[in-house]
Amino acid sequence: MIRPCLVFNDRGEEAVKFYVSLFPNSKIVSMQRSEKDGPIAKGKLLNATFELDGREYLAFDGGPTFSFSEGMSLMVTCKTQQEVDGYWTKLTEGGGEEGPCGWLKDRFGVSWQIVPEVLGQMLSDHKSGNSEAAMQAMLKMKKLDIATLEKAYRSGPSSASSEHSRLRSMRSGRCGRPKRASSRGGARRDSASPSATWISARAATSSTR
Repeated sequence: MIRPCLVFNDRGEEAVKFYVSLFPNSKIVSMQRSEKDGPIAKGKLLNATFELDGREYLAFDGGPTFSFSEGMSLMVTCKTQQEVDGYWTKLTEGGGEEGPCGWLKDRFGVSWQIVPEVLGQMLSDHKSGNSEAAMQAMLKMKKLDIATLEKAYRSGPSSASSEHSRLRSMRSGRCGRPKRASSRGGARRDSASPSATWISARAATSSTR
């Protein structure tokens, strides 16, 4: 069994309770606080096991040695704009940070990707629509808007030249990471994940910063 483990600087218990309140089919399986001062201070989260949409995670408070990075994110794929809006609003409230291209950071420092389920097809199926136009529309967004992406995708099939342009866009850095002064830290099933095209675009553009 392989389970993700989230190590928080502090407020791990608050984070776990917040996450399970957001997503369906989620619950806290077990939670234990430190009973005395030691490597983990008294009263801090010693261990928590919890489920998000049926998938099991672990968490604890590790102290200031630990911080999160965008190299690890939780991806939430959404069927509707209402889902996108709801998760985006709740995860950024209270001190969270909006990022580009559907990425955000919550108030605990954990990175999330809030992604429409249809995005994978739009960016990978060049024969059915204009993937280049959909990519360009996405690059201008923070929270992703399904209607705008679909309008761009329906503007016509991508040509060979558009495909070359799309690849140049992936390398141009127009979808870089959020600007921060300090270093940085899916609830849905993998079958609903967006295509590798979008993941590669985000990674390629991040590497230019």
